[in-house]
Amino acid sequence: MIGFLGRAALGCALVLGAMGAPQAADLLKVSVGITNSASDVSLFVAHKRGYFREEGLDVSFVSFTSAARMIAPMASGDLDVATGALSAALFNAVARGIDVRIVADKNSTPPGRGTQPLLVRKDHVDSGRYKSLADLKGMKIAIAAPGTSSMGTTSLALAQGGLTYGDVEMIALGFPEHVAALANGAVDASFTVEPSASAAVRQGLAVRIMGDDEIVPFHQLSVTMFSGAFAKRKTDEPKRFLRALLRGTRDFNDGLVNGRYAGPKGDALVAILADYGPFKDPEIYRSFNTSYSDPDGVLNIPSIRQDLEIFRKAGLIEGQTSVEQALDLSFLEAAVKDLGASKATR
Repeated sequence: MIGFLGRAALGCALVLGAMGAPQAADLLKVSVGITNSASDVSLFVAHKRGYFREEGLDVSFVSFTSAARMIAPMASGDLDVATGALSAALFNAVARGIDVRIVADKNSTPPGRGTQPLLVRKDHVDSGRYKSLADLKGMKIAIAAPGTSSMGTTSLALAQGGLTYGDVEMIALGFPEHVAALANGAVDASFTVEPSASAAVRQGLAVRIMGDDEIVPFHQLSVTMFSGAFAKRKTDEPKRFLRALLRGTRDFNDGLVNGRYAGPKGDALVAILADYGPFKDPEIYRSFNTSYSDPDGVLNIPSIRQDLEIFRKAGLIEGQTSVEQALDLSFLEAAVKDLGASKATR
């Protein structure tokens, strides 16, 4: 574990401070993969407010450019929990008999709660090079990784312009790198998650064309996953992890008004994001509507099935697998039973 974490190109460990909960020597270590997106907020809140520690867990975060790149270290036991977009790599691992499990929601995109908009470089818009989706033809478009849930979003956006994947060039980059790539002209457009998307717009590098909530409403964009090794621990660590995470998610929902951070609770969440996230300007996090994170961790399973079929039709799925083979909702059900169902509404 230590060797892998040390080698992770963008790895970072967030050290837990003493909060009066269990002593450090008694805490059980849990490594969690993140993509440095605004939807990591529930994890950050649970960490900052000591919810993981209260559950006896010493959580450290490891940054990856996409959740697809978390699958291999999960399979080897070097990563306990992964959070991020669904991917062909996940389903291929399951098809090969590797124990990786989707256990809970991370975020989705009901109308008005988009999190990964299509951006086009501002100079292309100003010059008239870009006027409509059809003008994406021939452009280099940044994505996090091939074969992820954003593939469906991209396919449908291109289709609205009469285009296919063959009409553009996809460039795989970590989300924070999208901003630099737009700035130096390495890409012409991007599907970029918040807060990187708003940072690019605020810097005058790009224009927001449309949100993923407009392209694929209610898309189950990302999920929480457990490695088989973590799920099989004889203690109840997996349930305790989700219990703490759901507390963070419920705090997140409590700090929103119409999808934006508002009031003292919202200000406290923004401060946590500015502390843990890749951008330190609090105003960036206030400038966009957040994606939706279900306070009970509920997944949109039909949306997951749709993504799997898109991967399959693109020839990215090896062998036979189903969404049900990748799902394990037992830990979530136990955590919600302990906490009680949330009364929050979308």
